[in-house]
Amino acid sequence: MKDNARKSWSKRTRAVHSGTRRSQYGELSEAMFLTQGFVYDSAEAAEARFIEAGPDEFIYARYGNPTVAMFEDRIAALEGAEAAFATASGMAAVNGALVSMLRAGDHVVSSRALFGSCLYILEDVLTRYGVEVTFVDGTDLDAWRAAMRPDTKAVFFESLSNPTLEMIDIEAVSAIAHEVGATVICDNVFSTPVFGDAIGQGADVVVYSATKHIDGQGRCLGGVILGTEQFIRKTVEPYLKHTGGAMSPFNAWVMLKSLETVDLRCRAQAASAQAIAEALEGAAGLTRVIYPGLASHPQHDLARRQLEEPGTVIALEVAGGQAAAFRVLNALEIIKISNNLGDAKSIVTHPTTTTHQRLTDEQRAELGITPGLIRLSVGLEDPADLIADLKGALALA
Repeated sequence: MKDNARKSWSKRTRAVHSGTRRSQYGELSEAMFLTQGFVYDSAEAAEARFIEAGPDEFIYARYGNPTVAMFEDRIAALEGAEAAFATASGMAAVNGALVSMLRAGDHVVSSRALFGSCLYILEDVLTRYGVEVTFVDGTDLDAWRAAMRPDTKAVFFESLSNPTLEMIDIEAVSAIAHEVGATVICDNVFSTPVFGDAIGQGADVVVYSATKHIDGQGRCLGGVILGTEQFIRKTVEPYLKHTGGAMSPFNAWVMLKSLETVDLRCRAQAASAQAIAEALEGAAGLTRVIYPGLASHPQHDLARRQLEEPGTVIALEVAGGQAAAFRVLNALEIIKISNNLGDAKSIVTHPTTTTHQRLTDEQRAELGITPGLIRLSVGLEDPADLIADLKGALALA
C-alpha cells in the first residue's frame, strides 16, 4: 500500500520524502552518517557482508553510506529511475557512466555541442583507450542515423547544451540508438530533474552535476548517475567503488536537504529567466537572446514538448565581441561573474575565455560560441532588479 501510494506522489512530494531512512531515534531531519567504515558483530558477519551486503548493510564509505543511499534513493524516485549512484562531482558522473561500460574497440556517437570537460572525456580520454567516437550535429536526426553502426555501444548528449542551449530530441535520438542496441546516456543538467523527463522520453542513463540546481546554493560538489538496477549495480557501482569517485556523506546530506526546495527554486528561476529573456530580446547592444522559452529559439516547439519549463539559463550575444562582453560583465552590480550555474545567486560567465577556452576558434565558431556570447544563470533575486542590472550594464557598455 505504501509503495503504491509513493508511486502516485508528485515530483515535489518525492523530493521532500522519498528515500528517508530513520534511525532508532526517529529524527525528522535526515541523519548525517559521517563515518568511513562500519562495525560487524563478528568475523562471520563481516565475511557474509563482503560476499553480499543487504539493502541496509554497508561496508565502507567508498562503496556506500546510509546518508548517500538516502540521496540516491530520493533522486532516483524524483527522476523515475530504478537506481542511482552518487559521485564526487558532475564530471565523475559523466566519466563513470561512460568508462564503466566501454571497452577498446567500442564505438560512441555524441552530439558536438558539449561542455568543455565532457568533450575532453570523449575526445581525449576514451580515444586514448581505444574507443572510437563520432561527433554529430545533435539537432540533425539524419546525422544521428548516418553515424550509427552495429558496434555502436553508447550515445551521449546534453539534452540542453552548454552554453548555446541547443536542444536534443531525446525521444527521436533514443529510438535511433536503440535500433542498433546502443545505450543512451543523457546529461540532463540544464533541463534539471524538475523540468526534464529524459528516462520517460527514452534515455537509458541520466547524469547530473548535483553541484548545480540540486545543491543550488554554491556549497558542495556532487554528481549522480541514474538508470536501471542492472546498469547501476552491475556496471557503474563496481567501477566507481574501486576507482574512488563516490560522494562524501556530508555532501550527500547537503544535497538531501536541497532536494526539499529544488522544485520551488527551479520554478522561480525559470519564471524569472522567461521574464528576463522577453525583456532583453531586441534590446540595444544585443545581437541575440537565446532561450528555449522564446518563440525565436529554433527549437521552441521541441522545448514545449520535451520540457515542463524552458530552464534557468539564457545565452546573450553582445554586439562588439569580447571587449564589449567584458564591459557588460564588469558593469553588472547584482549578477556575479563565476563559472557555476543553477545557483540561488545570478551568475554570468564568458564561455570563450572560461568554460570553453580549450576549444579552437574553429570549434567554437561551429558551435555558435562567439566572442560576444555571455551565459547567464538566473538566480532567485527579484527579476525586475536583474533586468535593471542587465539593461544598465548594456547601456554603460
